[in-house]
Amino acid sequence: MPLRTSAAERFAGATTATANSRRIGWLVALTVLCIVAALVAPALPQPGTYHAFADQRGALGIPNFGDVASNAGFLIAGLAGLAIVLGGRARFEFSSERWPWIVFFAGLVLTAFGSAYYHLAPDNERLFWDRLPITVALMALLSSQIVERIGVRVGVALLVPMLVIGAATVVYWRATELAGAGNLMPYVILQGYTVLIMLWLALALPSRYTRGTDILWIFAWYVLAKVFEALDVQIFAIGNVISGHSLKHVAAAMSGFVACAMLARRKLVAPVQRML
Repeated sequence: MPLRTSAAERFAGATTATANSRRIGWLVALTVLCIVAALVAPALPQPGTYHAFADQRGALGIPNFGDVASNAGFLIAGLAGLAIVLGGRARFEFSSERWPWIVFFAGLVLTAFGSAYYHLAPDNERLFWDRLPITVALMALLSSQIVERIGVRVGVALLVPMLVIGAATVVYWRATELAGAGNLMPYVILQGYTVLIMLWLALALPSRYTRGTDILWIFAWYVLAKVFEALDVQIFAIGNVISGHSLKHVAAAMSGFVACAMLARRKLVAPVQRML
C-alpha cells in the first residue's frame, strides 16, 4: 500500500507539472503576441482633449479639488495593505510571496501621490508620474496571481522583468511625445494584456489560498473605474456634484481595499509541492 500511494503521488506531481508547463507556455505565447502587437500596431496618439476634465473647481486653495482629493483612497488602501502584509496579518506559505503584494500596495501609495500631482495641473509632463505607478501596481498584482496559481518561483522571478516592461511602456510613450509623435499603443496593450491574463488565471486556475475568487471583485472595480472615466462629463452634468473621473479614482481604490480584505481573511488550502 505505501508503494502504491507513493506512485500515485509521483504521478499526480508529474501530471501537475506538465499542466503547469503548458500554462506557462500559453502565458509566454500570449506575452510574445502582445509584444509583437505593440511593435507593429499603428501609433495611438494621446487625445488632445485628454487633460480637459469635467470638474475643474477648486476648493481649500487646491485646484481641481475633486480629482486631486479623490486620490486619498489609493493612499489609505496602500498603507492598509502594507500594514497587513508587513505586520503579519496576511498568510503566506513562503516569505518570498510577500514581495508582489508589497510592491502592489506600494504602487497604490505612489499612485495616490502621482495622480494628485498630475491633477493639480494636468499636462503630459505630470501625466507620466500618474501612469508610471499605475503600471507598478498592475504588474505586481499580475505577479501575485502567477505566484498563487501557477508557481511561487516563476511568479516571483517574473516580478522585476514585468515591472521593467511596464515602466518601459510609459517611458516609451513620454519619449514619443517629446519627439512630436506620441504613441500610447504599448501602454494600452499592456493594460489589456494584464487584465486578460488575470481574468484567465482567476477563472481557469485555482489559488492555493481561500478567497481566490476575490480577484474577480478587483477586476469588477477596475472595469467600473473605466466606465466612470469614460462618462466623466455625463456624470458631472448630473447635479454638478462629482465627476466621473473622481469616481474612477474611488472605484479603482476599492480594488485595493478588496485586496486588503482578501489577504487578511484567507487561509492556505493547497501545498506548494504541486506548484512550480
